[in-house]
Amino acid sequence: MMSATRRQTLGDLLHRSAARHPDKLAIACGEVRWSYREFDALSDRVAAGLAARGLVKGDRFAILARNSHAFAALRFALARLGAVLVPINFMLKADEAAYILRHAGARWLATDSGLADLARAAAAQDTRVEQLVWLPSEDPSEPVPGLLRFDEIAASSAALPELDLAGSDLAQIVYTSGTESLPKGAMLSHEAVMWQYVSCLVDAGIEGGDFMLHALPLYHCAQLDVFFGPSIYAGASNVITAKPVAEHLLALIERHRISSFFAPPTVWIALLRSPRFSTTDLTSLKKGYYGASIMPVEVLRELAARLPEVRLWNLYGQTEIAPLATMLGPEDQLRKPGSCGRAVLNVETRVVDDRMQDVAPGAVGEIVHRSPQLMSGYFHDDERTAAAFEGGWFHSGDLATIDAEGYISVVDRKKDMIKSGGENVASREVEETIYRLPQVSEVAVIGIAHPRWVEAVTAVVVVKAGASLSEAEVLAHCSAQMAAFKTPKRVVFVDSLPKNPSGKLLKRELRQAYSALFDG
Repeated sequence: MMSATRRQTLGDLLHRSAARHPDKLAIACGEVRWSYREFDALSDRVAAGLAARGLVKGDRFAILARNSHAFAALRFALARLGAVLVPINFMLKADEAAYILRHAGARWLATDSGLADLARAAAAQDTRVEQLVWLPSEDPSEPVPGLLRFDEIAASSAALPELDLAGSDLAQIVYTSGTESLPKGAMLSHEAVMWQYVSCLVDAGIEGGDFMLHALPLYHCAQLDVFFGPSIYAGASNVITAKPVAEHLLALIERHRISSFFAPPTVWIALLRSPRFSTTDLTSLKKGYYGASIMPVEVLRELAARLPEVRLWNLYGQTEIAPLATMLGPEDQLRKPGSCGRAVLNVETRVVDDRMQDVAPGAVGEIVHRSPQLMSGYFHDDERTAAAFEGGWFHSGDLATIDAEGYISVVDRKKDMIKSGGENVASREVEETIYRLPQVSEVAVIGIAHPRWVEAVTAVVVVKAGASLSEAEVLAHCSAQMAAFKTPKRVVFVDSLPKNPSGKLLKRELRQAYSALFDG
């Protein structure tokens, strides 16, 4: 059919890279090494095996697993069937993961040995999950009894079905936290994701000659779609690990002669502080990327001094734009410290006031975007979709300034999002959890600068008159109900919270008051 001759999907992307570089190393993970020819053929077999077991176009297929070669192959196998990937943060509690499974209507769920208990507990909570799939891990692991094995699927002799696929088809639903307590599912088409890949290739300098290390979770759109996907598109070689621990990462960089690496500032800081840093051969490393939060200027200077051959990029965006939106390049790292740069190739970005007028240089406004990379909308949520695209632009929810050269600097999060250790934490979700304690009168959750986490989740609590409450009680309550990265690092007790005359809570005053809480 004519439509197939012009098709541009994620599945086609891998086919083309395999045709160009059949014998080149595509994937290395633990003891596994696949050439592009092998990776492409395996993805076909996995797709055929899943189709033979009833997976059809449009089915939502969730993955709750750590990084592995199998995760990578499954990503492209799903694309070849027109199935919809739903990656799930493995740090969530079972009921949090179950909400995503229910909301997405996922019929399939893949997991690994270490997370199988969590996956089963989540799937059992009134979801539509019919089949659990076991994925092998970076380190050798035993299959989980009762789960369909990845290697069984990959051994399929069935033919890959001919399907009517298009770039406009839905490729993935990625759930993102907002200020609301329940996450939203951003729907991203193949076209949206691949337009974003083009922006990454052009503006982030990803090339076929790269030897890239993928250490941050593939469930996160940054690692999956800013680095892994574009790297496959370019025909680069990829080392995948599930262990983003400084000593392990340093060993991998040296062993594989890694040339390109992404991590949030927290991981770069951990590398610099490792006693093995100064004894590891890092001369192969030429490109360094960071994002998720602002890199402290002193750390930038230290990186420049200790890794003088490494060029750095700061990448900013969000799930809804697939996710790269702006970029600060190597030449501007110390010239524009703290800035997230300017819009990338396929994105138009403005900073506007409440009337959608461009703000003057230095004035604070909201970041808005137009781009073919943008999501199609929030899954089953027309109201929040309409609000996000109000006025014909996508509203990021981030407050920023823009200078005379067009460089953007995020100064606040309109929706009070906290970014701790590279993870998004919605302050309202944490607040609602703490409010469940009967002793609590009022609570405000804020992010405070932290030497390790960049921002630490901090709860400021007013206790009801006549009641008593300790920090340990609050932390235990949160830990029992939420993922560890959402649980406050500290709890501060006060007599009252600052508010303006209309009763609006002044979180900025709290951030200023407790800015030194984690110093020293």
